[in-house]
Amino acid sequence: MIRRCALILFATLLAAPSAAFAQAAAPAPSVALTVDQIKHFLKTAKVVGSKGTNKGVTAPRRLTLTDGDITHDAIFQAIDEHKAQQQLGPGGRTELNFVDSYKYNIAAYELATLLGLQDMMPVYVERAWDARTGSLSWFVPTLMDEGERLKRKVSPPNSEAWNQQMYRMRLFAALTRDTDRNLTNVLISPKWEVVMIDFSRAFRLQAEVPGATELPKIDRTLFARLQSITREDVERATKGWLIEREVDPLMQRRDLLVVHFKKLIAERGEAQVLY
Repeated sequence: MIRRCALILFATLLAAPSAAFAQAAAPAPSVALTVDQIKHFLKTAKVVGSKGTNKGVTAPRRLTLTDGDITHDAIFQAIDEHKAQQQLGPGGRTELNFVDSYKYNIAAYELATLLGLQDMMPVYVERAWDARTGSLSWFVPTLMDEGERLKRKVSPPNSEAWNQQMYRMRLFAALTRDTDRNLTNVLISPKWEVVMIDFSRAFRLQAEVPGATELPKIDRTLFARLQSITREDVERATKGWLIEREVDPLMQRRDLLVVHFKKLIAERGEAQVLY
């Protein structure tokens, strides 16, 4: 069963340096911005350039924005598909009530903030651009994604801190029932911080939480927040991005996750489960 002001959104890799990341990101502002300032910039700054990212099936665009003082890049994703059923890949399984929506990016960020995990995600806002509405997020380059790290067999400098970050990410992926937490959606910052992007296929309607073996530990503070959040908290944080039938199974998954970790604590002791 089962914040940081300049956050990272979308990057390929800085291998040595890799041709895949030949285009450097816009310089970061000389003065750190608050989350509210980042949101205001993303919502109101003028778009002065755009290009494709060659990343992902939802064809996100990398935009350059400026407000006259700050010029910075962001990622725009406008996918909003709703289908009664969808076959996932050639010969793959069929998913009923299929949704692939930019709105889930924003819902995931707001839910992460509620749980104190906002440092692990880029800031997402809703923005209209090029006659479409989508999610827009602050851009900062990263070292590589998790797929590249494994391919190159690069070990984190601090394995314990890395594992703890991965436990947080897996907990959040389970809570949101994200069906597309693939290796390219897990970015690594220059400080070896895990950054989760692209939750457009999260918030499924199933209440079950698969993958109990990947959830052996949980951050002590995160566990307390997970237990304390109410349905009203979630509804308020995700208003406009999630509907009632998506909030219901989310709260059921929360309950199952709490039961899962309490059971582990009873069996193994707090020291083996909480960190």
